[in-house]
Order: sequence, then structure tokens, then C-alpha cells
Amino acid sequence: MCSLPVPREPLRRVAVTGGTHGNEMSGVYLARHWLRDPSELQRPSFSAMPVLANPEATAACRRYVGRDLNRTFTSTFLTARATPDDPYEVTRARELNQLLGPKASGRAFDFVLDLHNTTANMGSCLIAEAAHNIFAMHMCHHLQLQSPELPCRVFLYQLPGVETYSVDSVAKNGMALELGPQPQGVLRADIFLRMRALVAAALDFIELFNQGTAFPAFEMEAYRTLGAVDFPRTDDGGLAGFVHPQLQDQDFQPLRPGAPIFQMFSGEDVLYEGDSTVYPVFINEAAYYEKGTAFFQTEKLTFSVPALPALASASTPTP
Repeated sequence: MCSLPVPREPLRRVAVTGGTHGNEMSGVYLARHWLRDPSELQRPSFSAMPVLANPEATAACRRYVGRDLNRTFTSTFLTARATPDDPYEVTRARELNQLLGPKASGRAFDFVLDLHNTTANMGSCLIAEAAHNIFAMHMCHHLQLQSPELPCRVFLYQLPGVETYSVDSVAKNGMALELGPQPQGVLRADIFLRMRALVAAALDFIELFNQGTAFPAFEMEAYRTLGAVDFPRTDDGGLAGFVHPQLQDQDFQPLRPGAPIFQMFSGEDVLYEGDSTVYPVFINEAAYYEKGTAFFQTEKLTFSVPALPALASASTPTP
């Protein structure tokens, strides 16, 4: 399953992006802080570059201004001819592609770590494209080992045959941190501090890799997306019900056939009619109402991740 080639050179060009969504405040304020004082992002072999990804949405404390920036890094948007009518985020995606990419090129950044918050009860979630990304899986495992008392789950978001679209996809490698629950436009101390610690641990992992550390094989548990489930709807498209109290806040917990998932405003329960147990995530996420998503269904996987070999020659510190 894990087959993406691993880096064979030290990772020198690393970025940490916050404010991709302008109302997810942990990443917004971490990026702003690091832009003033980036010393926290420095390691002996590299210095990560802080980026405030969506300045206009951040200034307005909105998820986005024209369209979702984190769905805009596809060839359709990145390669199309610019026009005066382009939404702000399309223009910004092209700017970030030039800064951190270009996507799928040898000139792209080695790694991008993108910071997000969710209103759902996701805890500390590590989001990667797919299980075949050996380097990202080892980073996830390293982060999990730093705080074994706190769940730190891995979510694999990429559906087969669908082009990657997130900001970290413009780099040669990358992943996202998704921490919650935190309301939009609110900064919670516990979530902020947890995100800060995870970023530090991720950069420490890159430093260990650059200095020639080898990482052994291991078994990984992760959750792979199967698709989205919409709310019950009226004939005119409005909400006809809400997430069932028994499902609310049960992210990553098993949902078995026959269990309630929604309650209609009229009082009846809507039951899960699938054939197998799934694991819902992003349950009742505020940002997904406009996308017609009440939650995502995932399957829980366990798979072997091969060893990450040491670099042929250890890195020397940057001057």
C-alpha cells in the first residue's frame, strides 16, 4: 500500500501555513506570531517559513472571501488564464503556487504543514493524502508517540481518481493539522497550545530525518474517507432535521447499521442504512453546511508502513 518514493535528500525548504481559512484562529495567530518572530521555526539544518495563506479572509475573520482556498489548488485554477473576475482565492492560490510550488515540479517546497481548526469534536487529527505517502505516515507516527496519552488520529482524505486540491499539495510533500472542537473566530488556549506543540514536533521529526535518523517499520491505524452524507432536506432544499444527539460529538467512533444519525424536526429518527460499520468524522462541522455535508463516512484501516531509511549522508547545519 505504501509506495510513494521517500525523500533522499535533506528537506531544506519547509513552510508552515496558517489562515488558509480566515476564521480558524489557532493557525491564524500562530502564523502572525511567527511572521514577527520566526525563531521557533528554526532548526539546525533548516528554517521553516511561516505563511499567512489567506490575508483577506483573515482580515475579515471569514473562512474565505470568494471561494474556499483549500479547494483551489487544482490544475483547472492554477493554469487557467487570469481574468479580472477571478475570485480572490483563485488569484491567491496562483500566488501561493508560485511561492511554494509550482505544483508537481522539482522546484516546489520540500514540505508544507498546513494548520486548521474544526468545530467538530475531532481532537488532534493529522490529515494526509493517502497511505502510500511513507514520509507523512512516519511523521504522523512520530507525532503520535510524543503524546501517547492524547489521541492523535490519522485521516486519509484523498478519493481515488480525484486531483489533490489543498494548499499543502503544491509542495513535494505535506500534510495538515486539524484541531478541535473550536468555534469559528474563537481562539482557545488548549487548542492553540496543542497545535503549537504538534508543529514543533513535526519540525523536530524533519530535523531528525535530515540528521540521518532511520525510522523502523510499524503498523498504522488510519481512517480513509468513503464519502459525504448530507442532512435530510425539505423539497425546497432547506434542512428537515439535525444531527442526532446520539451521533453528535462521536467523531471516529463506530457507527453501526440501524443506529440513529439524524432527527427530523417532526421528531422521527433517521437511521443509518449502510451494510457495514463506518466511522463518521467532521460531524456537524459548521463550515460544511454550505457544502451539503453533515459528516463524512470513513473506514478504519490498519496497514504496514515500511521503514524510513537514513539518508546516505547526514545533513550539515545551515549557516
